[in-house]
Amino acid sequence: MIDLKKIFRRKNISEDLPDFARKKFRLSEYIAEYSIKSVSFISLAIVVLIFVFVFREALPIFLPKDKPTFTNEELQMETYGEDETTSDIQTSVTENNASNQELETSGSEGEASLKNLAGKEWQPVSADPKYGILPLFIGSLKVTLISLLISAPLAILAALFTAVLAPKWLKEIVKPTIELLAGFPSVVIGFFALIVIASYSQQLFGYQFRLNSFVGGIALSLAVIPVIYTVCDDALTSVPKSYIEASLALGGTKWQTALFVMLPAATPGVFAALILGFGRAFGETMIVLMATGNAALISLNPFEPVRTMSATIGAEMAEVVFGDTHYNVLFLIGALLFILTFALNAIAELYVRKKLMKRFRGE
Repeated sequence: MIDLKKIFRRKNISEDLPDFARKKFRLSEYIAEYSIKSVSFISLAIVVLIFVFVFREALPIFLPKDKPTFTNEELQMETYGEDETTSDIQTSVTENNASNQELETSGSEGEASLKNLAGKEWQPVSADPKYGILPLFIGSLKVTLISLLISAPLAILAALFTAVLAPKWLKEIVKPTIELLAGFPSVVIGFFALIVIASYSQQLFGYQFRLNSFVGGIALSLAVIPVIYTVCDDALTSVPKSYIEASLALGGTKWQTALFVMLPAATPGVFAALILGFGRAFGETMIVLMATGNAALISLNPFEPVRTMSATIGAEMAEVVFGDTHYNVLFLIGALLFILTFALNAIAELYVRKKLMKRFRGE
């Protein structure tokens, strides 16, 4: 008989186990395990470093700045072997250029105070720069809401169709086709909106501006539909079959079951899909940069041009001077986008999905 007391007294119990029960060291499993851990850690570290970098570049806005000053001696040109008359003429020209430069560049960076940032005008390049983020935020919000008004009903109804009504062979065609839209490059969708959607929409509705928030919303909905559809389809297919069988047993049709049983049961998942779609649309750059007209206007008219926060970063970041106020304000806009999208994704993942699972468990 095996003496259990002796076995448990030993530090290495595996010595008394048979060969087939002992854990063997496999190099391939070891490499795979630590490779996955390393990739996960690197991904998390990259996200944290991006977060730190963006906020570090936006931080100088809230710190006092010392403006450099130049004396006339520093701005005076040096002369070699020239007479006094020529030297005097060049000195006067240099002084005039210095005074003109001072007038042109005075306040060129501007002051990114809270009042300036909360203003209604975005004119970063002027004698009196204005860094009002409000028109950019309203423009992003307007285009995002238009895209959701178009994409949300289409995506939810498509998810209901593939989850309940569509036969299996048709679902295998429709679902990959819709999800294939997520792989389309944003610049392709933006170019399609710029050439095709903008022209046909202007001919149909007869509005003045060819590129506006309505055109941008239509183009943006093409990128949002796959996000909402995929999450809604997963939420609807996760509804317990007992709900569906009970509804059909009581005489409900498939459409009644889908609309009045499955959809209410999957409401948290649908809400999560809308939040993720909102975050996807709010942070899009290339589509809105090419299709919205890029005019920083505050208006509720959907047929007027707008300028979004992400499009502003994409259009102006390559032209700003490193380290100046305009540069820091663009990073502040990026930080605001980062916080908003991160918060929306966290709410959708941590709160809404947990609520959905609790509902299905009957808790």
